[in-house]
Amino acid sequence: MKLYIARRKILIIMKNSAIKVCCLLSLALISLPFSVFGQETSDEEAIIKVIKQMFDGMRAGDSSMISQTFVPDARMGTAAANKDGVVTLRAGSLDRFLTQMGTPHDKVYDEKIWSYDVRIDGPLAYTWTEYTFYLGDQRLHCGFNVFEMVKFETGWKITSIVDTRRNTDCKTPEVAEEK
Repeated sequence: MKLYIARRKILIIMKNSAIKVCCLLSLALISLPFSVFGQETSDEEAIIKVIKQMFDGMRAGDSSMISQTFVPDARMGTAAANKDGVVTLRAGSLDRFLTQMGTPHDKVYDEKIWSYDVRIDGPLAYTWTEYTFYLGDQRLHCGFNVFEMVKFETGWKITSIVDTRRNTDCKTPEVAEEK
C-alpha cells in the first residue's frame, strides 16, 4: 500500500510538473510575437528619431548634429526631371550637404515631414517620408525621401538618401490638417 501511495504521489508530481512545463512553454510561445513586435516598434521609433535629428540639424544649421545621423560614405541623390523633361538621377555629396547646412544663412532650411513609412528587416531599414521643403517661409518644392538605414552596434545610421522633387501637388500645413 505504501508503495502504491508513493507511486501515486510521484505521478501527481510529474503530472503537475508536466502541466507547469506546458503552461510555461505556452506562455513563452504566446509572448514571442509580442516581444518581436516590441523590438520592431522600438526600432521604428529609433529610426524616426534619427531622421528627425537630421531635419532638426538642418533647421538649426548644425552640420555636426546632422553628420551624427550618417555613415561617413553615405550616398545622396535626387530623381527628378531636368529642364528638358528627362528623368535623371543626380548624385549628391554628403560633404557638400554638410557644408551647405553648416554655412551661416539668413533663412531656415525647413523640410516638413508629413508621414513616415518604415520597413525593417533585421539590420536593414527603408523609410519613405513625404515632405515639403521651405526656405524660410517660401515653399520651394516637395516630394518623397527614401532613407536606407543600417543598424550598427551604435544604432541606426543613414547610408543613403534619394529624393524626388516637384513643384505641384505639395502638401502644406493647411492641406495636411484636412486629411
